[in-house]
Amino acid sequence: MGIFDFFTKEKKESLDKGLEKTNQNLFSKLSRAIVGKSKVDDEVLDELEEILISSDVGVDTTLKIIKRIEARVAKDKYLNTSELERILREEVIALLMENKTQDLEDFLVPEVKKPYVIMVVGVNGVGKTTTIGKLAAQFLKRGNKVVLGAGDTFRAAAVEQLKLWGQRVGVPVIEHGMNTDPASVAYDAVKKGVEMNADVVIVDTAGRLHTKVGLMNELAKIKRVMQKVADDVPHEVLLVLDGSTGQNAFIQAKEFTQATEVTALAITKLDGTAKGGVVIGISDQFKIPVKYIGVGEKIDDLQIFNRKEFVDSLFKTQK
Repeated sequence: MGIFDFFTKEKKESLDKGLEKTNQNLFSKLSRAIVGKSKVDDEVLDELEEILISSDVGVDTTLKIIKRIEARVAKDKYLNTSELERILREEVIALLMENKTQDLEDFLVPEVKKPYVIMVVGVNGVGKTTTIGKLAAQFLKRGNKVVLGAGDTFRAAAVEQLKLWGQRVGVPVIEHGMNTDPASVAYDAVKKGVEMNADVVIVDTAGRLHTKVGLMNELAKIKRVMQKVADDVPHEVLLVLDGSTGQNAFIQAKEFTQATEVTALAITKLDGTAKGGVVIGISDQFKIPVKYIGVGEKIDDLQIFNRKEFVDSLFKTQK
């Protein structure tokens, strides 16, 4: 076994463990739904619909999945309940693949004029600052120079937490303290990135869902000020969502996508919930690539999202 295979195996084991609660929830309910039944009928499909909705896949996405399975039942005339898990897996993968973005293979920095600037948005408590710290660690591990900007200036804890992550990982953090202009922090972070020829600059923003107009104006100002340093930034607007909040994550995604142009998603805390189906629903409904998922506390538990691997772990047959 080569070193690459070892890390791939370790990553898969971490993913399986992180999605264990959702997996157990799905299969315990699925087993009860099909007990004593030999074929997939309307009653089984009704039960499956309830199971997917209770796992926070979302109503619209659940109905899409059920329609696809109904079409297969109609085509094949008779489908054994023992095949339901395989069919469900195939249809969910097919649905996710319709979001035509490519799965990343690693924490690669896109080829742009340095630095690659990521603006991170999301409400307080979703794991935004922790995600930034873990991202910095992953980029650094691959030989990239990284700068962080502590732009969530409305919470002293957010600034201090990011400074601690900077010390832990070993990357500079640009901060002006609490109650300062977040756009000014973003400007200085990008400027520092340019000066030190950094590969990546990651800028935190205030974790508040105030009025849509206020949020829109604030994020637009941060972008505008950063562009005084480099006219094509930010290259990425990463929205961090807490997977354990289920339908609240949908609401937050809707609010932020209306307030700014979100280009990528990170969904955290999947290890602490049985609501991992939220990843399927959000990916399907918003057509924004899920780039990262959080499946544990360790730095390496922030993983690149791979649709097939995710579905394999989510619907892994229990022994």
